[in-house]
Amino acid sequence: MASIRKELLTKASAGDVWAALRDIGSLHTRLVPGFVVDTQLVPGERIVTFGNGMVIREPIVDIDDDARRLVWSAIGAPLTHYNASAQVFVNQDGQTRLVWIADLLPHEAAGPIGQMMEQGMAVMKATLDKLAPQRQDANI
Repeated sequence: MASIRKELLTKASAGDVWAALRDIGSLHTRLVPGFVVDTQLVPGERIVTFGNGMVIREPIVDIDDDARRLVWSAIGAPLTHYNASAQVFVNQDGQTRLVWIADLLPHEAAGPIGQMMEQGMAVMKATLDKLAPQRQDANI
């Protein structure tokens, strides 16, 4: 089984990052616009359409507000197993850290899935960074 871990840092508040992450029906508008182009909610899961045309059913396993952790799985080819979590942390320097971990089979899918996760994290960081308060420079 392959296990992939990706992290990002943002100056957006942990509350804002968690609000966007836990809004499971708005991936395409609040978290990864363009990387995901549509999200449909059905009882217990979401149907995600990626920008590359891939459509995956994602049963939602848990939304833990106290731990700021979302857990989901994925059903659809080419994967025979996929379980993932994303969790929001506050670093000591005040930045917010988001950690996305995915465990999947077959192991050979790790390369393409890892690349998709990299692309998704880049879009996520750009989207979340827009939520950070803008600093006013008095010398401008």
